[in-house]
Amino acid sequence: MIEVVAKLGRGPVFLAGEMLECVITFNNPLSASSTSASSEMLAWASAQIHCQFHTSENRVVLPPSDGSKPDVQAENETVFIPNRGERGQCILSTPPKILFCDLRLDPGESKSYSYGETLPIDGPPSFRGQSVKYVYKLTIGCQRVNSPIKLLRVPFRVLVLHGLKDYQCPQDEAVAPSNPFLEEEEGLKKDSRLADLATELLMAATSRRSLHLYNISNTRGKVGTFCIFKTVYKIGEDVIGTFNFSEGDIPCLQFSVSLQTEESIQEEFQRRRGQPVSFSTHARHQEACLHTAQSSFSLPIPLSSTPGFTTNIVSLKWRLHFEFVTSGGSAGTCLVRGSQSEAVTWTGVEQIEVDTFSWDLPIKVLPTNPILASYVSQFSSTNSITI
Repeated sequence: MIEVVAKLGRGPVFLAGEMLECVITFNNPLSASSTSASSEMLAWASAQIHCQFHTSENRVVLPPSDGSKPDVQAENETVFIPNRGERGQCILSTPPKILFCDLRLDPGESKSYSYGETLPIDGPPSFRGQSVKYVYKLTIGCQRVNSPIKLLRVPFRVLVLHGLKDYQCPQDEAVAPSNPFLEEEEGLKKDSRLADLATELLMAATSRRSLHLYNISNTRGKVGTFCIFKTVYKIGEDVIGTFNFSEGDIPCLQFSVSLQTEESIQEEFQRRRGQPVSFSTHARHQEACLHTAQSSFSLPIPLSSTPGFTTNIVSLKWRLHFEFVTSGGSAGTCLVRGSQSEAVTWTGVEQIEVDTFSWDLPIKVLPTNPILASYVSQFSSTNSITI
């Protein structure tokens, strides 16, 4: 028996273009006092990253696959197929890397191997929607002699920052300050530069603030105004907005604001022509506001959500969805007197005519620092299997 443990040192979330590093340990768990006859042998081990694409058959017509890679594993076959037994299509994969050949482990002995691979910068982000899913996995395959291949799959999440590829400038390496007393591997330096560059781009895009004022009105007149200071956010930020109903002609009885994503399938891949888009609500604020002059809301963008993106099959956009309930007539209050000696009591009207209308405000949601997103990831940094 051999225990195989794969550990992602920095966490299970990465930016496209970053280096994924994983330490894979093979251990013979028997006591060191066991006889040498208890030694274990592995013929080989290999690792590869791939992205699996799943679709809902009721909503999406799956694009044809090349069919060049069979999804059948013979009993003693030595061909490494990382997505064997997986649903959907493998739309992206890195070249496989051999970790070792002919490994012998005595009782109590363990060997560790380091695997590193740059994530393709032009791949889709990790996404689990109502119509499609993009799932990334690092698959480690190992085999005993005359035995079937065993697979250890390590799921992880990929965030894509569009435009990052265009800003990669290796020329500025020559003018960058350096420390000759520190030795740093070239891969780590490049990976650090990429993460720093992504942080700078995200800060520049999301820190710009300017006043956006919108008039809220229906066919009967003005209800109020809405104010928001920016429309570009990172996941993990709060969307904050304020209302002013004091200058409205129509009383607003109630409002609600929903933070939603809009998942739409490109027309050529739709199962039915003109099929509706899918909406998902991530946060919601609702408030009764009769006789309220001003109000506000704060909606958090979950760190586990997917930033907006577009591929040749699906598009994901973010928006604020507003719903207003306004008075169709008088929205006054009733004055009730019991007697001359009793206090005056104000009560609401029993019945009132209302009008409802909605409004959508598109916003842009970008990725965040992958280390921050790792804190709430559903994936574990450590995965294991026993063979």
